[in-house]
Amino acid sequence: MPQSLRPPRIRDVAQLAGVSVATVSRAISNPSIVSETTRKAVEEAIAQTGYTLNFTARNLRQMQVGAVLALVPKLSNPFFAQILSGISGVLRTRDLSLLVLDTTAVADQPALKVLGPYLNRSRSDGVIVLDGGLDPKLFAEPGCPPLVQACEWIEGLSAPRVLADNVEGGRLAARHLAGLGHRRIMHVTGPAGNSLTVSRRQGFASGLAEAGLPDAAHRVEGDFTARSGLAAAERLLALPDRPTAVFCDNDEMAIGLMNGLVTAGLRLPQDISVMGFDNIEMSAFCLPGLTTIRQYRARLGQRAAELLLARMAGEEITDSTTLGVDLLIRGSTGPAPEVLRKT
Repeated sequence: MPQSLRPPRIRDVAQLAGVSVATVSRAISNPSIVSETTRKAVEEAIAQTGYTLNFTARNLRQMQVGAVLALVPKLSNPFFAQILSGISGVLRTRDLSLLVLDTTAVADQPALKVLGPYLNRSRSDGVIVLDGGLDPKLFAEPGCPPLVQACEWIEGLSAPRVLADNVEGGRLAARHLAGLGHRRIMHVTGPAGNSLTVSRRQGFASGLAEAGLPDAAHRVEGDFTARSGLAAAERLLALPDRPTAVFCDNDEMAIGLMNGLVTAGLRLPQDISVMGFDNIEMSAFCLPGLTTIRQYRARLGQRAAELLLARMAGEEITDSTTLGVDLLIRGSTGPAPEVLRKT
């Protein structure tokens, strides 16, 4: 075949750049180990020849799939969007694809049957687990790729964790509401036993104690959905001695709760204050805007991907990483009604 009709090859790049084929390979796969002059020469030669890397051939040589799997509970939850974006951004720098599997999509079948076929090195080079409700035995099968846990975690699963400081977030929420003079406070939690539920409740109770207040006067269990927040509003409205503030374990429940309260004729924050946790995009567009605990989800995804790449490279990493959170005040929280009456 005439050279003009065949696709450019790596040796064409090497010849134009004036370096060896091995140097071109190193400049592509690990540019930090070649000089800047060499790297630029190779990049210019690639641009001139139109050479593209054959990822399938590379992965076969390296015995890799070229993809990382993320296990996500309820993919429709907007919370995960920035985390997945952060993961994907890091993987792209290594020419790796991101595969996403919804762990709740087939609820009537055993997790091992649904997820098991994906948890081997023939389907992915590594796994980021974002579902804390999975059985740790699921990952004990032979041939399971390297793991990293993110956001939630599974007790008994030996894999590094990348988490937001959920305890501190709960503590910040309690301090904020107590500082506004609220004494009758409801806590709408996530599902019982969930790792986020446990840690956020711990922090919230600690913050109330620091403020000299007893634990939440009322506690309602939700499931992190807006619908469960709406159901919590119905229960709140039926109470004879209504709370003046509510802390929800995530923004979705807080938004559902706000909808129910406003529909019933309550004013936020004059009659009742509401706050959430996560700072999903929609929280800024509520009326009023939702006060929340902001966690840096894109950064969390990036760090999880970085740890996984290190584990895939053979590094022994067992430590957990905890990322800070902060309080983001918007219009849904204000002074307790009794405080307002005194002013």
